[in-house]
Amino acid sequence: MKTDCRIGLVQMESRVGETERNFQTITRLAEVAQKQEVSLLCFPECALDGYSPQYASEMGDTLDSTWVGQLRECSQDLGITLLVGMVEQRKGQNKPYISHVILTPNEEPNVYRKAHLGRSELEYFTPGDEFPIFSAHGTTFAVGICWDWHFPEMAAIYSLKGAEVLFAPHASPLVAGDRKEIWLRYLGARAYDNSVYLGACNLIGSNGRTKEFSGGALVIGPKGELVNQSSVNEEGILPATLLADRINHIRRPDRTSMRDSFFLADRRKELYQELIELDINR
Repeated sequence: MKTDCRIGLVQMESRVGETERNFQTITRLAEVAQKQEVSLLCFPECALDGYSPQYASEMGDTLDSTWVGQLRECSQDLGITLLVGMVEQRKGQNKPYISHVILTPNEEPNVYRKAHLGRSELEYFTPGDEFPIFSAHGTTFAVGICWDWHFPEMAAIYSLKGAEVLFAPHASPLVAGDRKEIWLRYLGARAYDNSVYLGACNLIGSNGRTKEFSGGALVIGPKGELVNQSSVNEEGILPATLLADRINHIRRPDRTSMRDSFFLADRRKELYQELIELDINR
């Protein structure tokens, strides 16, 4: 990291079919984030359109839509990078993507498309097939969406590509249980094994149809330590300052202490061919 980075993780309610309402919430919280001196602001999965797989064909828009254009203007006006979840429709494609659009001042929009769809999503969405990394404000970062983070290989790929911060936006329903408790079972390992900062956030409240979301936001350090977590069960932003010296010290080539090991530097990739050949018996 070139410098310390101030990030923000958003808990917000997003209603299906109420894009204008959701958009106003996003821009209002972006203004709050600017006052908190946040540089990278991550919103939950499908924050712009609401999350409801069975209504996916009726939702969303393309990356060149008016909504994305207005979010791009918001990013430009505030001088911060917005990571916004949306349902992305594409011309000539029957099923949309679950996408996260990356809007950085003075740059064209970028996008990550959810690669690992949950089983309840497979019928309604198209999976993405790329693991891009992005850079802004002196920080290299990447996005995985909800179910993606149950696959350790993805975090390793991102770290090997140079990502220093991983964002984990979610749309996890209330019935799944306490999101922060569940996240701490595995997201700490994703950060620790790959020497990255990791920030997670979730939708909260109702989607206006049949789902209620549990909220949750936290930040984990590159040794798996909990840096910060939301203590309130309501809409808002969890800010955190990520220290460049911390991750740069771990990733320096002349490290000598096991306490500061960058484990991926010692991997033996020539032994891992079985990983892509083996499959589970279903």
